[in-house]
Amino acid sequence: MFIGSIPAVITPFKKQTVDYDSLNLIVNHLINNNSNGLVPCGTTGESPTLSHEEHKKIIEETIKINDKRVPIIAGTGSNNTDEAVDYTNHAEKAGADAALVVTPYYNKPTQQGLYAHFESIANSVKIPIIIYNIPGRSVVDMSIETMIDLSKIENIIGVKDATNDLFRPLLTAANLSEDFCYLSGEDGTALAYLAQGGHGCISVTANVAPKLCSDMHKAWRDKDIKTAQEINLKLAKLHNALFIESSPGPVKYAASLLGLCTSETRLPLVEIQDDTKKIISDCLKSLSLI
Repeated sequence: MFIGSIPAVITPFKKQTVDYDSLNLIVNHLINNNSNGLVPCGTTGESPTLSHEEHKKIIEETIKINDKRVPIIAGTGSNNTDEAVDYTNHAEKAGADAALVVTPYYNKPTQQGLYAHFESIANSVKIPIIIYNIPGRSVVDMSIETMIDLSKIENIIGVKDATNDLFRPLLTAANLSEDFCYLSGEDGTALAYLAQGGHGCISVTANVAPKLCSDMHKAWRDKDIKTAQEINLKLAKLHNALFIESSPGPVKYAASLLGLCTSETRLPLVEIQDDTKKIISDCLKSLSLI
């Protein structure tokens, strides 16, 4: 079972090449601030603009730097099933603890197509598979019925739910075994998701406020609801600021203010606007992060 605050790790660039020195700094910063796991090469890691070689090397380097301190859930999704199988096989051989597989974007598969896609990937490996359901980016939405069917495959063990539908985890849990893992993909509703039966959050905000995010989840697990609510309120403006423009532009700018890496993204993402920069800077100052 994966729990708590799990940053979706940014991929640092320097002059448009992957900056592995900064990746080392970022991974250690996140672990040293009590993150409960890491997700390299997800949406926040700009996986759509990574070459196959970069993608695989980032997974390998993250696992190496981590040195078994926290679970690594490798992003291995693609809208090309064969490519997703290849990435997931590589992650397993590299030593990842699980794979995060996004619903195929652009192709717009039917529910039967979604089932066949995830079945093919799961049958190719032994490591746990977490379904990443994010209709806002992939256009398709996996139904609860399809997820229930997929959960019957032994190594499909959970979901990253980025639907922002807080009724969904309840409806899903009513039809699944108790050990299915529910991870939020939305920072702004992560605490509410825990209240609906969730176990944790794969987080953007945790890249820049890892201890606060981790503390909130720990408070919830310790049944200290008041503290969890207080931290959630503190983080609210930052959650919002990091999505004023397309992610990960804002979070990479925030990371640059923390001295973790440059704010570079790859096209088609561009530098965020000055007004957004000020909002982010003000949020970090209000949280005493800078």
